[in-house]
Amino acid sequence: MIQYATDETFEELVSEGVVLVDFFTKTCGPCKMLAVVLEELDDEFPFLNIVKVDCEDCPKTSDRFGIEGIPDLYYYKDGEMLFHEPGAVNGDYIREKLSGILYA
Repeated sequence: MIQYATDETFEELVSEGVVLVDFFTKTCGPCKMLAVVLEELDDEFPFLNIVKVDCEDCPKTSDRFGIEGIPDLYYYKDGEMLFHEPGAVNGDYIREKLSGILYA
């Protein structure tokens, strides 16, 4: 499921299950390309939660993470951040990372 976070809802949205967090902006070209990949992943991984954080709409959360470049991906499991992937990465790479978390 793809959900959009606010500064107030972010912690709740990453607190349970496997969550892929995408920091983005609406005007970012690479972010738009990644959005297509995330929609595909949403269909492929039924137990994955995708949380999108618009850096312009969520300045407190973006500042807390020190977001300097976008897109910026964070992988969570049950509220614990496992790793971070700055920049645009391809879908196969993300699938491999998610498979390692979901099916470990």
